[in-house]
Amino acid sequence: MGNLVKAEFRKTLSLNTWWVLIIPLVLVAFWLTFVWGKITNDFADFIGSSEVRDISGPIGLDPDKLPVGLLALAHGVNIAQLIPALFGVFALAGEYRSKTITTTFLTAPNRISALTAKMLTYVGWGAIYGLISFGVSAVAVMLSVDAGRWPTAGQWLAALGGTVLAAVLVTLFGIGFGAVLRSVPLAVVLLLVWFLIIENVLVFALWGTTDILGGILPNGTANGIVGGIAASAFGINSLNLPGNVDHWTQLGLQLAAGSPGVISWWASALIFFAWTMVFFGLGWAGNQKRDIT
Repeated sequence: MGNLVKAEFRKTLSLNTWWVLIIPLVLVAFWLTFVWGKITNDFADFIGSSEVRDISGPIGLDPDKLPVGLLALAHGVNIAQLIPALFGVFALAGEYRSKTITTTFLTAPNRISALTAKMLTYVGWGAIYGLISFGVSAVAVMLSVDAGRWPTAGQWLAALGGTVLAAVLVTLFGIGFGAVLRSVPLAVVLLLVWFLIIENVLVFALWGTTDILGGILPNGTANGIVGGIAASAFGINSLNLPGNVDHWTQLGLQLAAGSPGVISWWASALIFFAWTMVFFGLGWAGNQKRDIT
């Protein structure tokens, strides 16, 4: 297995994909965090002073010292995590496109070993992308948010762990999604359209009917890992939102954390892990008997 994992790392390093995707990862993570940091640095004016008192009172914080940098960081890393998801798409779908999947399967003892090695390799890549995303976003927070509004040490660590976990899971999700479709262009387009447009439209359109979609669909739960950490710090997730905050203000507040409908970070992680396993399992099963000639 060790040799198979080394072979997978060498394979990915021999291509330009891994470092080319780091460029948009850095740009998206930095600029989205920076812009959102500038907006949320004056958080009281952004969502209204009465809402700030509703939030800050129950959690015992001074409205002028809310850790709004955590909200900015959540937005930056949540959008940037699309990059490792796209990287994951290339893991199997890219090999079918380039016809290297035959060599991959024939040089391993069996397909289970080959796919396991690929999974372990891309867990490592996902963690690397997560670390880069967090580091860039952390710098953007420090440049755009007043020092008194930065996350606490514990919140920094929680956000770091959440970012790495989310990046690993979305990478595996991308592998499964690409493996099911076996087409890089189709998988990339559908992934971006669903994550950026369709799911968000559904969540907003049905908010008055049901608030649960953002807490159970793939994009919402992927965002809800780091977004849930930010929401919990402000007491604005669905479990502990102050009772005097109205229904639509709830949407605005949770949007500020980048995760409308979020239940909690750990629930989001578990639900998105389930989504990941569904697609990864389908891709895994489909590749056990698929003709590679």
